[in-house]
Amino acid sequence: MAAAVTNAAKAPESETPPKPVQRWSASDYARNGRFVHELAGPIFAMLGPRPGERILDLGCGDGTLTAEIKAAGASVLGVDLSDELLAVARMKGLAVRKLDGHALDFASEFDAVFSNAALHWMRAPQLVIAGVAQALKPGGRFVGELGGHGNVAAIATAIRAVGDRRGGDPALVAPWFFPTPEEYAQLLSAGGFTVKEMALVPRPTPLRTGMEGWLRTFGRSFFDQFPEPERSEAVQEALALLHPSLCDKRGAWTADHVRLRFIALRNA
Repeated sequence: MAAAVTNAAKAPESETPPKPVQRWSASDYARNGRFVHELAGPIFAMLGPRPGERILDLGCGDGTLTAEIKAAGASVLGVDLSDELLAVARMKGLAVRKLDGHALDFASEFDAVFSNAALHWMRAPQLVIAGVAQALKPGGRFVGELGGHGNVAAIATAIRAVGDRRGGDPALVAPWFFPTPEEYAQLLSAGGFTVKEMALVPRPTPLRTGMEGWLRTFGRSFFDQFPEPERSEAVQEALALLHPSLCDKRGAWTADHVRLRFIALRNA
């Protein structure tokens, strides 16, 4: 890496990036994950991109929000690990790069780092925060939204129950990091940031394509371990467990989302 950072922002030597467990389908994500960017208004407003700024979109996915940052006049680079989603972003004319969020290799390059619905897939947060701190200019802002404590609690419990019944790999049951505000604020402070805003926001999310689409898209790392027809049977078991709490009398499904939103400034 080209420049040194403060000791507070260095990644702990003992922490290594976990192996990615999730594979993404661009078509499934476009169909079943539209709510991810459709409900990003509050966090995008917190970012407030300005013309001439240099911004990193961490976990950019298919580039939908990256394009909005670009449209605001900022110079934006998107990074993600999914080749399929990055291909879609490139088709939109966006500057993107395949890069693990645990191993960012930038040095004092960005005015802001933005991340929406991606940080909870990065399960070694100290490494992520260290990389973000190094990527930002002094005083630069880190603005993000991720799943917070209690996010998809019912869904994760149902998946655990199916995993127990079918002997599934416990490491794949809930491959997410859902911190409390206190936990994440402490990580940011230890990583060289001053926290300006931090809020845990319950956000029940109507699923226009139903719970099965959510499970097959966002729970793919778990269900893909089973061959067909067992995979479909496992999905149906999870749906049966979730139906009493997350499906209304009209047959409409809601995901029990809880979001953690924050703004933190890199210390000088």
